[in-house]
Amino acid sequence: MPLDYTYEVLRCTFPTEGVLHVELNRPKGVYTSFNNHTFWREYKDCFDKVAEDGDVRAVVVSSNARIFTAGLDLSSSGLVDPKASPGAGPVAKPDAGRRAFHIRREVLKTQESFNAMESCDKPVIVAAHGKVVGGGIDLMTAADMRYCSEDATFTIKEVDVGLAADVGTLQRLQHAVGNPSFAREVVYTARWFTAAEALQHGLVSKVLPTKEDAVREALKVAAEIASKSPLAVTGSKNILNYSRDHSVADGLNYVAVWNAAALQSSDVATAAMASLKKQVAKFPKL
Repeated sequence: MPLDYTYEVLRCTFPTEGVLHVELNRPKGVYTSFNNHTFWREYKDCFDKVAEDGDVRAVVVSSNARIFTAGLDLSSSGLVDPKASPGAGPVAKPDAGRRAFHIRREVLKTQESFNAMESCDKPVIVAAHGKVVGGGIDLMTAADMRYCSEDATFTIKEVDVGLAADVGTLQRLQHAVGNPSFAREVVYTARWFTAAEALQHGLVSKVLPTKEDAVREALKVAAEIASKSPLAVTGSKNILNYSRDHSVADGLNYVAVWNAAALQSSDVATAAMASLKKQVAKFPKL
């Protein structure tokens, strides 16, 4: 029985077989904001399901708002009292130790949302457009591939609101861009940077003329990925993620152990036979 991907702030569809399109969906507002408890809960639930769903082989994430993301929604975060005057700081709590305990727990729960996407076994392509603020970059750096439209502009805004980014950007950006100097510059200054800069430094791998073009290209590539052996693609994602965080020797040992099992699958023979016969291979679900 198909899994239910019905959510309040996400709109999920299957435009082609094996491809799930997840749209950040905030129909009552122009922008898409994070730090909304519903968003964090639903995003994690969605990718927990993706990890278990044999009908999903690749995922595209985009936004249906005028911009990709508006970043943190401080009014719903619980960290700021909207009635307090500037400089008043966080909402007063009776015990600093207990405040820290609960804030840490909330941050860790929030991190789980994008961690679930990164570790979900299925490749994820993000197609961004317009302004991409704060948490939008946390989301992008947890994805496998990142595309954007020419009008996309980016900022890691947290230092401007008195925070260190805590949902993944500081951990993943340097791996994503391959240029630690650029990563630290845009983190420390919170300056805006363009789609051209994002492409130059590797935050995105493709820049398309419009949002529609970016989403269309992402769906096209996702469909191509979905046509491959799901066992091979899943193995490749797991091995890439492991090797990123370990030495070359550790990564080689890991893939040897992985393929000791994977090479015994029917997908290897299916792919070889299809190549010999110049046919399109059909692979079973995971």
